[in-house]
Amino acid sequence: MQDSLRNFKAEFFKALSHPARIKILELLRARELSVTDLQDRLGIESSSVSQQLSVLRHKNIVESRKAGTTVYYRVRDPEVFELLDVARRILNNQLLDTRLTLEQLEDENAGNTQDIDAKRASPISVS
Repeated sequence: MQDSLRNFKAEFFKALSHPARIKILELLRARELSVTDLQDRLGIESSSVSQQLSVLRHKNIVESRKAGTTVYYRVRDPEVFELLDVARRILNNQLLDTRLTLEQLEDENAGNTQDIDAKRASPISVS
């Protein structure tokens, strides 16, 4: 049972592993959109949009409905948006950690520069 759950998770995350698919999900957060709407907003070929939607559809992340000749897509489970929000928070935390590390390095470099400047300014005594 645990292996099938791990496989499901791995396949689910693979479906989210393309920037265009993430962008599609972000666009679908507000409302359902047609392939043409998505193509216009993404600025990529309709065949590429359809290919990305196909991956998301096969993993049951998005679902479609047809109105006349237009097919509309929406996210099947709104929990996907929570997952994207958590991913954003994780990235923000990592960026904060990186920023703090850089600030510490800058402080250390500033201290080292002051020490070097002080040594240069002090008179040299020769005995």
